[in-house]
Amino acid sequence: MARAPRNTARKPRLRAVPPQEDAPVTPSVPAADEREATLAYARSVLEAEAQAILGLMGRVGDAFLRALELVRDCPGQVVVTGIGKAGLIGQKLSATLASTGIRSVFLHPTEAAHGDLGRVGRGDVILALSNSGATEELVRLLPSFKRLGAPVIALTGDAESPLARGADVVLDIGRIEEACPMGLVPTASTAALHAIGDALAMAVLRSRPFGSAEYALLHPAGKLGRSVMRVVDLMRSGSSNPLVRDTAKLSEAVVVMTNTPGRPGATNVVDKQGRLVGIFTDGDLRRLVEKGFTDFERPLREVMGKRPRCVGPEVLVLEATRLMREARVDQLPVVDAEGRAVGLLDVQDLLAARSF
Repeated sequence: MARAPRNTARKPRLRAVPPQEDAPVTPSVPAADEREATLAYARSVLEAEAQAILGLMGRVGDAFLRALELVRDCPGQVVVTGIGKAGLIGQKLSATLASTGIRSVFLHPTEAAHGDLGRVGRGDVILALSNSGATEELVRLLPSFKRLGAPVIALTGDAESPLARGADVVLDIGRIEEACPMGLVPTASTAALHAIGDALAMAVLRSRPFGSAEYALLHPAGKLGRSVMRVVDLMRSGSSNPLVRDTAKLSEAVVVMTNTPGRPGATNVVDKQGRLVGIFTDGDLRRLVEKGFTDFERPLREVMGKRPRCVGPEVLVLEATRLMREARVDQLPVVDAEGRAVGLLDVQDLLAARSF
């Protein structure tokens, strides 16, 4: 069978088309009058939200006090619930309560209807947030809360809503006009819910024995934790507290500084009652060597610092850091009320805690 003749026509070569350069984009700069109108509108949003919050002041009364007592005296945990924007505000409120020593969890209403209701127990208190008070996912949980024996505090903008009617206590923020141009996007109402939640959490905090020491336990990290940290939390104590008697020789002080765990750059010098009478540091040793004084049999009391700055264990770390900066020292002895050397604060520990 004869073969078909081969097509010898050349195929056209495809050339890459160079990319077209984008035309320079001219930034859109609003006209001066439009710019001022935009800024004026932004200010009106802030004013609307501020007025919504200020309007709550006349609504804080007996119901607020009943809500405070339920939260403060709750034998279980405070369960905060809500959906949408109100749910996000509720998550923040739950976190605020937890950070101030009130056991709290956030419960999503939809997940609650599918088993997470098991997180709620008798003795718990419910904080339910809904501006409309008609949120279906929230309202349908009310009978379950009642059967579980968990009282409900409603934070809502409608005191006649299904949520309010099914609650034990109602914190009514009132009808609030939203700051959005359509009057629909939750803005002023969520600001009010946020504010009334904060007011409740802070009023509960004020009514309980909860101070900076307890707060520090719950905030060990970050700037907040460092701001309330005490010297006792960082100082070297026990076997890590370098101690040497004032009757010792210089060589004994060097041995203590070398053998103490963590190798502190100093040692506390104490009398026979353990009271602080001086301090000897690496810097003191270097200065002695520079001057040619290398007699390690020399009495320590002749070369120690006799008036060392010191702090108490309950002093804030920030205050101790300030003292170290001003005195340009790397160690501070820590003494108790009787003047006994109970620890040593070293600059290395401050650096590790990011407090220096």
